[in-house]
Amino acid sequence: MKEKEILNRVDHTLLTPTATWEQVKAVCEEGKAFSTASVCIPPRYVKKAADYLGNSLKICTVIGFPNGYSTPEVKVFETEDAVRNGADEIDMVINLGMAKAGDWEGVLQEIKAVKESCGGRILKVIVEACQLTQEEKIAACRVVSMSGADFIKTSTGFSAGGATVEDVKLFREHISPDLRIKAAGGIRTFEQARALLEAGADRIGASALVALAKEQNL
Repeated sequence: MKEKEILNRVDHTLLTPTATWEQVKAVCEEGKAFSTASVCIPPRYVKKAADYLGNSLKICTVIGFPNGYSTPEVKVFETEDAVRNGADEIDMVINLGMAKAGDWEGVLQEIKAVKESCGGRILKVIVEACQLTQEEKIAACRVVSMSGADFIKTSTGFSAGGATVEDVKLFREHISPDLRIKAAGGIRTFEQARALLEAGADRIGASALVALAKEQNL
């Protein structure tokens, strides 16, 4: 897979707490220039970005980010607010405490509630794989498959680890056929991205690949 094809599957990401509107605007311009799948930006900037971009690029934002431990009601409110402001795609973090306690029914109901509030928009469910055991990862695959979500996502990029080929292969083995995979966290080279896509990922979350493409004059 060539670099330009990889960029078409990238959510070009800027989620640092210190991100300014000028930086977000630059990411939007880069996303357009390199035809990325979307830009993934903080909720605070969704409305401004939607006004700035029009319909020229999909806007993704994050919910319950990065820790996932806000209440389901708060996550639903955040999602509705993001949709009103113009978000096309929603990346939510599951409640890891419930997952660790084995309350998978609680995790399922929360994802379903957020999916319903997406109004038909794409929902990606971040399971923070680096915090889960092998058995918990498999359970997460099952629950996200049952939830009606569109993607299972490996990581926030703000925890102890990011996307791995092993996790993507495990997800591919245990998710339903209609669920897609977003690999995110620590993806800094086209070689890494290519390996993750070849392992079964459908989308890549990355902040470094567009800068790399610029360096290489792609």
